[in-house]
Amino acid sequence: MHDLVAPEELPPIATPAQVAAILQTTIDALAQDRYRRRGVPWVKIGGRVRYLREDVLGYLRANRFGGDAA
Repeated sequence: MHDLVAPEELPPIATPAQVAAILQTTIDALAQDRYRRRGVPWVKIGGRVRYLREDVLGYLRANRFGGDAA
């Protein structure tokens, strides 16, 4: 598995490997989510899949439960 990384440490445009480290998942799981049209929004830049930091942070906020979650 990956080392733990804080979501705020993501670059403005992140690779699947960087996002997988943040979400503590695998690159293959992210690919399955894209195939099934679910999960974190993504973009294609020059034929390569990338994730925008704001989309990753928004996804995490939107999927927060319990505690003082809004």
